[in-house]
Amino acid sequence: MVRHFLSVTDMNREESEALLDRAAALKAEWYAAGRGVHPGMPMQGRTLALVFEKPSLRTRVAFESGMTQLGGHPSYLSANDIDMGGRESVPDVARNLSRWVQVIAARVFKHSTVETLARYSSVPVINALCDVEHPCQALADMLTLREHFGRLQGLKLAYVGDGNNVCNSLLLLGATLGVNVAVGAPQDYLPDPEIVARAEVLAAESDATITVTTSPSEAVADAHAVYTDVWASMGQEHEAARRRPVFEPYRVDAALMAQANSSALAMHCLPAHRGEEMSAEVIDGPRSVIFDQAENRLHVQKALVLTLLGM
Repeated sequence: MVRHFLSVTDMNREESEALLDRAAALKAEWYAAGRGVHPGMPMQGRTLALVFEKPSLRTRVAFESGMTQLGGHPSYLSANDIDMGGRESVPDVARNLSRWVQVIAARVFKHSTVETLARYSSVPVINALCDVEHPCQALADMLTLREHFGRLQGLKLAYVGDGNNVCNSLLLLGATLGVNVAVGAPQDYLPDPEIVARAEVLAAESDATITVTTSPSEAVADAHAVYTDVWASMGQEHEAARRRPVFEPYRVDAALMAQANSSALAMHCLPAHRGEEMSAEVIDGPRSVIFDQAENRLHVQKALVLTLLGM
């Protein structure tokens, strides 16, 4: 049976922890090999199709580099190449790619698009970002937290800012893995209540807590990590001027970090706008693990591809 990864909830706790274990092992193996090709090149002769409606730095390069390091081949297809839903229907794109490649990673505007790809694909489909979730990012974030604290259970992760797709995935995956997740966002930008409700169910099973508040101070109190994202995501640039005054009280700066745990980490999924959602002194400061998060995209995405292929 073909297995897809469209949401962090497509894996239970045991499977998510196993994937993080595998990512850590692949990371160690990669460094031992001089940051080159993995021994045995397990993906040799296999191709990953990257179907991207949105431009990307981390997602694209991490998948392309990861496939190369595993001995496989990435094939990048931009919106100009295939025009999904325009020149060619989404089901037909899935049917065609399934005949040529072994895995599809799709970075799209709408969650319904990646769902349709999965419905008509006979090979695994990975959600590489949509409007509802950013599951690969959340996996990298959890690996980063585990590397720095040696555990996930009982940690408090505070997310401050827009209750967007990144926030959704952090709520769901954090709750799955026993992380206490607190979200501080403006009233009109709180996370989707349905996502929060699902996270609360998962948190009850993992002995974790979910907190949603409009107070950034309440969200970050005693947090082990403080996380933020841009105030206007890709496709929302026309809203940036209207959003800026609403989100300014949610800027992650030294004063807000001081309200968290004394050893709290600063996290951001990037790209970042220094001086807006996070101050430069925090981004470039000693408590920042932002580029650890970025690197870990490589390792979790390699682990994800191998896991979905049953390798």
